[in-house]
Amino acid sequence: MKLQSRREPPARGELHAAHHPRYLVNSWTGRRRYPAFTSIPFYVPGLFTSSNGHIAQPSTGTTRTHTVAPLQESDIQEQTAPNSETAAPDAGTPPPAPRRRTRAVKAAPPEAEVVDVAVVTAESAPPAAETENEQLDDQPASSRRERQFRREPREPKEEGDQQQPREERQWRPRDGAEGRDVREPRERRWGDRERDRGERPERAERPERPEREGQAQRQMAPLNIAELQQKTREQLIEIGTQMGLDDVGVLRNSDLIFRLLQAQAEARGNVFSGGFLEVSDDGNYGFLRGESMLPGPHDIYVSQSQLRRFALRPGDYVTGQVRHPKDNEKYYGLLKVEAVNGMDPETAKRRPYFENLTAIFPNQHLKLETTPDNLTHRLIDLIAPIGRGQRGLIVSPPKAGKTMLLKNIANGIATNYPDVHLMVLLIGERPEEVTDMQRSVRGEVVSSTFDEPVEDHTRVAEMALERAKRLVEAGKDVVILLDSITRLTRAYNLALPPSGRTLSGGVDPVALYPPKRLFGAARKCEEGGSLTVLATCLVDTGSRMDEVVFEEFKGTGNLELRLDRKLAERRFYPAIDVQGSSTRREELLLDEKTLKGVWLVRRMTAMISQNSPNQLEATERLLERIARTTTNEEFLASLRTDL
Repeated sequence: MKLQSRREPPARGELHAAHHPRYLVNSWTGRRRYPAFTSIPFYVPGLFTSSNGHIAQPSTGTTRTHTVAPLQESDIQEQTAPNSETAAPDAGTPPPAPRRRTRAVKAAPPEAEVVDVAVVTAESAPPAAETENEQLDDQPASSRRERQFRREPREPKEEGDQQQPREERQWRPRDGAEGRDVREPRERRWGDRERDRGERPERAERPERPEREGQAQRQMAPLNIAELQQKTREQLIEIGTQMGLDDVGVLRNSDLIFRLLQAQAEARGNVFSGGFLEVSDDGNYGFLRGESMLPGPHDIYVSQSQLRRFALRPGDYVTGQVRHPKDNEKYYGLLKVEAVNGMDPETAKRRPYFENLTAIFPNQHLKLETTPDNLTHRLIDLIAPIGRGQRGLIVSPPKAGKTMLLKNIANGIATNYPDVHLMVLLIGERPEEVTDMQRSVRGEVVSSTFDEPVEDHTRVAEMALERAKRLVEAGKDVVILLDSITRLTRAYNLALPPSGRTLSGGVDPVALYPPKRLFGAARKCEEGGSLTVLATCLVDTGSRMDEVVFEEFKGTGNLELRLDRKLAERRFYPAIDVQGSSTRREELLLDEKTLKGVWLVRRMTAMISQNSPNQLEATERLLERIARTTTNEEFLASLRTDL
């Protein structure tokens, strides 16, 4: 027997046996033929035999190609004879389908003959062999489908497994309910409920259920600042009472409005908060800073869409509903804008720009006189009166009492003019002075002590200036007390990048512009509103830089108030140099009678200074004369009588 390797292509017609005994594989075409499970040789002339008549038989051994001895025609006829055990089935009767646990399939139609094994002799073989697909194409589709998917009929169910019709089923109790008693009739179970409603006895009145916490706020219509500002105080208190607030009677109207908005936000599960808006350099986002106007961990993020929607500007005090930060967020988020600088957001969108307002001379006097014993207020009203929109420079050497002077001015304005928005800006001061100013001044105190970075000094000053501009745009009168402009210039000299040019004392010309912008923003606006800036300037410090700063700002203001250190050393307060202090266009601030009295005071102090070698004698005698009277009007009247 000649063995042939599997890799070598065999001659046409030779077969090799695969591992599986159910089929033979043609080594030339690679197709499979499924012989019957009998001992009859599977013989197809021309396709599975060579020209010599060799055939291949299935083998259970390893896969290999082999050739066998040729068969005689008598052997083929003998093997193809019918046998009781291995005879091929009759072509007229299909073989029984194998039993499978599947649904029964309808019998094949009589015209479709299903033959599993076809025994073909050499005499009946056609001259050209047909492939498997060509043979299957000759059969009907239904016959092929039934042949491939013939299934075993299902076994019949047992007698007790047949499902009975719903009408013939008998009621059976559920598991565990065999001993349950039969239900009572409906009349006995329902009792009085079966009677007419008119015959039923009346139910006992139940007490009213108390409202849950926050239920009243949820039932009320949403509140907004525009509607609340139009209501009277009695209506606001009534709304607060309905919302369950107890402290509404002692609050001012403005504070009461924000208290109602805060209660509404808390009822919805949000936080009502606000802050001073600081916008990024590119204008894509912003943050609401706290009272210090410096970055902090509790700042509120403002998106670009909100900035554009409400035309928000740097320095705006924005209040609204705020949500807590999410898992991947760091800051709080602003959900809804309720108010901008105490106004309705839609109204704030139509406000003008500060740069477009018309600046005029101050014509409204800010009277500081409060009590007879406060000589600082009375002397300033006579020597250097302050008006709305004044730009004043307080020139003071060290230890002359400039900080105490600012405190007295702030208290006088806060006492006489509650409608004026007061801001105290402390740059580079001592921490204890900051604390004292916060406790003694009824106003907005913004500070950056000398131990903080210079970047904080500049940021606080710019935020305070923007805050004041936004209030002036809203038509309000604002007063900024700056201490001091000299330290602010020093901070800008260190914080800004150098320009390559240096003035005397090491001052960069670029560092002088931001303080000038702050000091020059003071003005009285013709359209309404005013910004008053009173800044202290240090002199006689021994620093050439301080002298340069004073020279730059000396002629820019319309008010100058000089302090004398010698008077402070002799404990004369206020240590004001009467001859060196004055106000431009004071006739616009004082009435004619008071103006003539002030001119008389100036002539008298000038005569005293010329006749006495002591330059401070005029101020000392003026303070003594003012202290004898209770008001400035009485003091001026006494001078006229003496003459």
